[in-house]
Amino acid sequence: MKIADITLIRASQPLDPPFDAAWDPVPRTRFDATVVKVTTDEGVVGYGSGDTMDGFEPFAELFVGQDAFAMQRHVRALETISFHAGRYWPLEIALWDVMGKALGVPVATLFGGAADAIPAYASTGRHLPIPERVESVLAMRERGFRAAKIRLAADKLEHGIATMRAVREAVGSDLELMVDLNQSWRMAGDVRRSLDPVQVRKFAAALADLGVFWLEEPLPLDDLAGLRSVRQATGLRIAGGEMVRTFPELLDLVGADALDVYQPDVALSAGMLRARTVAELAISRNRLFTPHTWTNGVGLMANLHVTLGVGGGPYLEFPYDPPTWTPERRDFLLTRPVDIDADGMLRLPQAPGLGVEIDEERLAALAV
Repeated sequence: MKIADITLIRASQPLDPPFDAAWDPVPRTRFDATVVKVTTDEGVVGYGSGDTMDGFEPFAELFVGQDAFAMQRHVRALETISFHAGRYWPLEIALWDVMGKALGVPVATLFGGAADAIPAYASTGRHLPIPERVESVLAMRERGFRAAKIRLAADKLEHGIATMRAVREAVGSDLELMVDLNQSWRMAGDVRRSLDPVQVRKFAAALADLGVFWLEEPLPLDDLAGLRSVRQATGLRIAGGEMVRTFPELLDLVGADALDVYQPDVALSAGMLRARTVAELAISRNRLFTPHTWTNGVGLMANLHVTLGVGGGPYLEFPYDPPTWTPERRDFLLTRPVDIDADGMLRLPQAPGLGVEIDEERLAALAV
């Protein structure tokens, strides 16, 4: 089976009200998505999404005409391209979708088939006043979530501790709580200094007293000693790695035992095949693998398939911060948004491939 065609379709959806992301100084008024459509010479069609794919078009000829199942070859080609241009991992996602459909199995089966469901944690994206955040977390628990991750401002650590204390008092022990400081990467032009390990250790100690499950990205990822020192001083799990650029960098993190929770997003970091290796190494060392999923429904499903395939967890990230960020807004190009069930679980679709369906008519209507 050969790759016959690769098509990129870009679409844009207005956001009203805007989404005021904690990591972005400019509120998002539109949500842009790029869909990668791979068609084989036998008529099998696979879809990928999760990054812009800007600048990919000249490289498509490196894949057209190749064996669609030659995944090691395709991943290596994408790695060489990333050195010169961008990270185009949505193409790999589309190729796994093709393979699953051609073989008649979910992609998770190709990655090991370890599980068919995983509890989701609601991942917030905004900084909110304490009363509003408490109210939102209570609503998440009511909706079925078993865990929630709260974004806190790195320049307002005392306020962050007060927020987590109020949330913990409101939910008791019924909900697992995580915290994200977003200190391991920055939006373009954000040149603020990061926190130092002394500040982070003091902050992490307070979170540990509140029973927080993990602290995410408290320091730059090249501060390996600082990251390890936070765990050693507080016993709190440290999470990170969501957008590490290369596979060797991820291996270095595992080798240095810098993290307790490894989070490479298969759409944004090093792809699905390489994420599986990182997951297996992390799990073999009694560490956790549960990737970042803040892209769209296709990217979320790709991360779900890898996680269920290798037996990752114990939770998977589910972006959720209504009213500005909901499954319907995130998955505007799907016929049905990806969502949790009544028990707060993300379940493996039984359809071959990724198990998501692109709304072709809507995609055409919103194409830019």
